[in-house]
Amino acid sequence: MAKRFDGSQQALDLNNILTDPDLVSQNIQVVLNRKTNMEAVIKIIEQNIPELTCLNLSNNRIHKLDELAELVTKVPNLKTLNLSHNELKSDRELDKLKGLKLVELWLTKNPLCDLFKDHASYISAVRQRFPRILKLDGDDLPPPIGFDVETPTTIPPCKYLAFYVENLLTTLLYCRYYKQTHFSIRFRLLKHTRLNVVAFLNELPKTQHDIASLNVDVNTYTNTLLSFTVSGVFKEVAVDGKSRESTMAFSRVFITVPAGSTGLCIVNDQLFIRMATTEEIRRAFVAPAPTPSSSPVPTLTAPQQEMLTAFSLKSGMNLEWSQKCLQDNEWDFNRAAQIFTQLKTEGKIPDVAFIK
Repeated sequence: MAKRFDGSQQALDLNNILTDPDLVSQNIQVVLNRKTNMEAVIKIIEQNIPELTCLNLSNNRIHKLDELAELVTKVPNLKTLNLSHNELKSDRELDKLKGLKLVELWLTKNPLCDLFKDHASYISAVRQRFPRILKLDGDDLPPPIGFDVETPTTIPPCKYLAFYVENLLTTLLYCRYYKQTHFSIRFRLLKHTRLNVVAFLNELPKTQHDIASLNVDVNTYTNTLLSFTVSGVFKEVAVDGKSRESTMAFSRVFITVPAGSTGLCIVNDQLFIRMATTEEIRRAFVAPAPTPSSSPVPTLTAPQQEMLTAFSLKSGMNLEWSQKCLQDNEWDFNRAAQIFTQLKTEGKIPDVAFIK
């Protein structure tokens, strides 16, 4: 195997290893569709080249990927995997490789490739398992529309919480209310349905929160429900922008459910408000709170404005989501339209994108 390893590329080529002249001359058979042989190969990789980034297993009559599941933990840097010209009959075999951070995958000339009605559904099936994939069977893939970033940009928690609590309506774009949601203060139901809840929240007095006091606790988490509590202290802000002296404490419980494949819906929102305790008042606002800052909005050129308006009309999405789609596709109108059509057909665009 040493002859098949390229150290400069961290690549191991095991294409058609059964007919390798050196192995054949020594009467050694390496049949990678046999469990013991594949396990031996993976063990050699783990012990000698765990930093491997490229692995070619083409032309080896592989029909299942059970043993390859160990690559996820034993070869964590693997980025390119060639499984072409094998005998994989179902895309469900790829589920065994979930967790690999692949950017390039080869599956051509496997029976599973004939199961898809079109190329778009083939790409979609692969991306469900490997969301970072950029190249499939040697072809560059169109970038996925970034409605939900797979790895969010990390910002300091205090700045995020400041932005959240002082800009609730903007936050609703990302964690939206269910249309039949309930909102209550303490035990009294105040508002029912999304529009009534949002309208009521917009009427609440402006507040200044002590960011250092904020806590987020996850109460319940299942595949179908997430409940979490946000708590802390705050002061009301008068019309002149000055904070009132009285310090209040709050606890807000959200119950959410999945929305589509990537989002959340708030189905219940309960807000508890009370006078702060002596200890909470003593600790509150000791350090100056960071100035909330909204996300920068890039200035658009006149042609980009025209393209944005046209794309919004054609897609039916609102301006914010239309702009994100165009930006993610480098303002290429045709490519953005193609990606939009593909994802809409697959039902992957959340309803909030069409709320104007």
